[in-house]
Amino acid sequence: MKVIKIDLLKSLKKYFGFNKFKGLQQYAIESLMSGKNTFVVMPTGGGKSLIYQLPALIQEGTAIVVSPLIALMKNQVDAMRGISTEYGIAHVLNSSLNKGEIARVKSDIESGITKLLYVAPESLTKDEYVEFLKRQKISFIAIDEAHCISEWGHDFRPEYRNLKNIIKKIGDLPIVGLTATATEKVQEDILKNLGITNADTFKASFNRANLFYDIRPKTKDVQKDIIRFIRNYQGKSGIIYCLSRKKVEEIAQILQVNGVKAVPYHAGLDAKTRARHQDMFLMEDIDVVVATIAFGMGIDKPDVRFVIHHDIPKSLESYYQETGRAGRDGGEGYCLSYYAYKDIEKLEKFLSNKPVAEQEIGNALLQEVVAYAETSISRRKFLLHYFGEEFDEINGEGADMDDNVRNPKKKSEAKDDVKILLEVVNKTKEEYRSKEIINTLIGKENALLISHKTNKQEFFGIGKAITDKHWMALIRQVLVANYLSKEIEQYGVLKLTAKGLDFIENPVSFMMTEDHTYEEGSDTNIITNAKGSGVATDEKLMSMLKDLRKSVGKKLGVPPFVVFQDPSLEDMTLKYPIEIKEMANIHGVGDGKAKKYGKAFIELIAKYVEENDIMRPDDLIVKSTGVNSGLKLYIIQNTDKKIQLIDLAKAKGIEMEELIKLMERIVYSGTKININYCIDDLLDEDQQEEIFEYFMEAENDKIQLALDEFNGGYDEEELRLMRIKFISEVAN
Repeated sequence: MKVIKIDLLKSLKKYFGFNKFKGLQQYAIESLMSGKNTFVVMPTGGGKSLIYQLPALIQEGTAIVVSPLIALMKNQVDAMRGISTEYGIAHVLNSSLNKGEIARVKSDIESGITKLLYVAPESLTKDEYVEFLKRQKISFIAIDEAHCISEWGHDFRPEYRNLKNIIKKIGDLPIVGLTATATEKVQEDILKNLGITNADTFKASFNRANLFYDIRPKTKDVQKDIIRFIRNYQGKSGIIYCLSRKKVEEIAQILQVNGVKAVPYHAGLDAKTRARHQDMFLMEDIDVVVATIAFGMGIDKPDVRFVIHHDIPKSLESYYQETGRAGRDGGEGYCLSYYAYKDIEKLEKFLSNKPVAEQEIGNALLQEVVAYAETSISRRKFLLHYFGEEFDEINGEGADMDDNVRNPKKKSEAKDDVKILLEVVNKTKEEYRSKEIINTLIGKENALLISHKTNKQEFFGIGKAITDKHWMALIRQVLVANYLSKEIEQYGVLKLTAKGLDFIENPVSFMMTEDHTYEEGSDTNIITNAKGSGVATDEKLMSMLKDLRKSVGKKLGVPPFVVFQDPSLEDMTLKYPIEIKEMANIHGVGDGKAKKYGKAFIELIAKYVEENDIMRPDDLIVKSTGVNSGLKLYIIQNTDKKIQLIDLAKAKGIEMEELIKLMERIVYSGTKININYCIDDLLDEDQQEEIFEYFMEAENDKIQLALDEFNGGYDEEELRLMRIKFISEVAN
């Protein structure tokens, strides 16, 4: 064994230039080289690839590496070719090769040049490849991203399930399974499905102490928050993950117009574009990749400084793997995720079309994500517990590296509640998942509880004085504290641990932390909707601006809302514009309106800022992508040509409702449009005058108030078109 160690260190230095191994690398390599089945669970950045690369280079024959992604294979093959004079030292065998390339691969394997052959699992289903490999000297088989074999893994691939049978056909060979993220349930699945339950197992700590975990509420203005965040990382690399291709394109575009060097990456782009964008990121021609989860597996960029999840992932394994792409060099890595429960509901909706078994698994994994997002205990402790690892949240490495620990929530004594909870688990014979336990506690009947006659027990409803949310939060915290555990075989069924049984007999203090509640729009520092109906953060300034608006309106003989609407004033209290050009960045204020009314307002704000020593959030000014600018220009040009509105809407494939909204935006931002030719067809002169006078005298321009005033005399569309005419003529 000693000889192997010396040889290994020499080889490590020779091939990779390292003087020592990292963590458990050496022990796993020794296991594999002694011909044993080996299983490695090691976090992203822990050096998994070296565990099969080094033995492959040292040993006789070719090692087969099964890998799920072409990009990942290409990366690793390039890396291997970079350390050898032999181009054929590493090859890929997959659907991207032509006949000539396949012949070259086979020839290099036969002549003993190829040490590493990377294959997609689909390639191994081809009989011709299996027959060819049977005749070659194969050193071992490595299954990378081994979690793909498990339905409970975050990236299940059915073709991985057949690997055991295919490997048997190739020969009786040592197998090494490797994964960066696997719960105990998934680990068990991998060993069973690969037929290596006897494997030497090497599990490194999942703790990435240099990563900071932060979950923020996902408001409607999340894009502003992302841009503000990225501006603090100017010139540094980052990844933003979104669940849909459409969102990827949208975010990439808005970053580009705001001066961030960003590109999109998703499966809808052609292979050349994807490869180009990936290379631009690796070569640092751009700073940010906005991507679906198709991006990142096997991307060995050590200095990614932030990973942002615009949409919360479908599982904690995905979250762990994707956040793990930050700070692989041990330097700073900020992991920011935006959470709103409606995103979870959207994912649940997608699951509803899947087979029942898949739905159950998907929903169970989603609930773990909800628990992580809503918990207010140490996120690191919660995450590591999920992967079967205990963490000391006081003295552990990276203990203060998350939003919950930095901003602790209120704690309260919950000893009695914990005792009630554990007793209910015990009395229901440890047969229920969290949902049924909570229903038992609050006395809510369902089919399962009725069939077990739990609803007839004296403890049914024992905790109904407390909310279901409180009980759910308590279950999560009791699980992390190891008083309860989740059954692996029947995933999610709650079982009492020895510690939990002891607690029932000898209760001790249990300080429970309040869960987060992420209600939409709860972040008052950000405008929470596109119409600016967020709460003004500076009530004093808002009051002063309203007074000014009133006096300007009086002076010009127009209602105050004609000058600026409330959402525009609210935006001013957030951005504190002190120049006319900044006024044009205020919601609902175009250049024309800024020039016409802005002067008095910026003078008031400038004086207020100086007197109150206010730090202006310049970075709140985010440029829009101008998606609708072409459409707006089209409307202005074609209303000038007196084209009927219904024809305009049809030509652009939009509803009349949307067209009216766009026209409203045009006139409220200070641009005139002339729709008299349409209104003349709808209303006679007297009717137009009546509505015009109403708006001139009204306190505000809300359509509902106008509808009430005329009591059915005019319909909503007529009033909205007249309001457009009024604002265009009076305000602009």
